[in-house]
Amino acid sequence: MYQTDQYEGMLAETVTLSGYQGDVINAYFARPLGPGPFPAMVVIHHLPGWDQWYREATRKFAHFGFAALSPNLYSREGHGSPEDVAAKARAAGGVPDDQAVGDVAGALRFLQSLPYVNGKVGVFGTCSGGRHAFLAACRVPGFAAAVDCWGGRVVMSPEECTPRQPVAPLDYIQDLSCPLLGIFGAEDRSPTLEQVAILEQALKDHNKPYEFHVYPNAGHGFFYYDRPNYRQEQAVDGWKKLFAFLDKHLRPPAKGG
Repeated sequence: MYQTDQYEGMLAETVTLSGYQGDVINAYFARPLGPGPFPAMVVIHHLPGWDQWYREATRKFAHFGFAALSPNLYSREGHGSPEDVAAKARAAGGVPDDQAVGDVAGALRFLQSLPYVNGKVGVFGTCSGGRHAFLAACRVPGFAAAVDCWGGRVVMSPEECTPRQPVAPLDYIQDLSCPLLGIFGAEDRSPTLEQVAILEQALKDHNKPYEFHVYPNAGHGFFYYDRPNYRQEQAVDGWKKLFAFLDKHLRPPAKGG
């Protein structure tokens, strides 16, 4: 809760980190000023790229008291406008899963090394980033919470697998190492409600802690205020549920509480 006399400050800047196979990639980093300790978040961008919305989302996490790091998963495609770089990545068939997971692992190491981080790191993503968040929570030890916002292609048929995406993320579910929050739109086509139900059943079958919210009258990407699919009421509620979930899993209980 805000107090009108509280100190507020934020630092936001581009940084570099060591990603998959030691590649140096760039990232956008935002953190509250002050001694901390703060929980931390890896913020994984969507298929449209490492763009303005993800800058704003990274600062939003910092505003709510998280050290937040958004790695540029498309850095190997070269540099230019986010749209042009994303087009190159899409034309190549997307980012290879192993590479994305390696870059997210590098982002986790970056955050864990910071003296003002409390040791609790979550991972968040939307669209393809939601898929990558789920993958990372299964394949990278060390995350304390994961948020998958409408991540498509978590549930995949064998025919949908490609050399860059050779294994359906669902097939790693036995290794999911932290609680999962899923936020979905009932009108989405990727993932469909049927695919969300398959994922939920698999979580139950493997006794994994999770929390799902499916919003009616919302489709894919309903958090994106700059796009026609934005749904104000559902997005506001989704963000509230997201931060409540992260506070539960990434902030230690107050002493005496």
